[in-house]
Amino acid sequence: MGARQVRDHCKLDAEGKAYLEYAMAEMNFSARAHDRILKVARTLADLAGKENITGNEVLEVIQFRSLDRQLFV
Repeated sequence: MGARQVRDHCKLDAEGKAYLEYAMAEMNFSARAHDRILKVARTLADLAGKENITGNEVLEVIQFRSLDRQLFV
């Protein structure tokens, strides 16, 4: 999925946007990590049968990313 498709298909609710913005600022995620978070959150939302990505999916993916950092640092 390219950047344009991410914008088109990865719609966040207000809570999800706030969580993602906070994570980007506080955890110093890169732009690449931002897009990956959106893609995985979209997958989780699809599996849950949701049209838009909610805060729950964003938090779950941020948790996954945090675990990666703890293991490889």
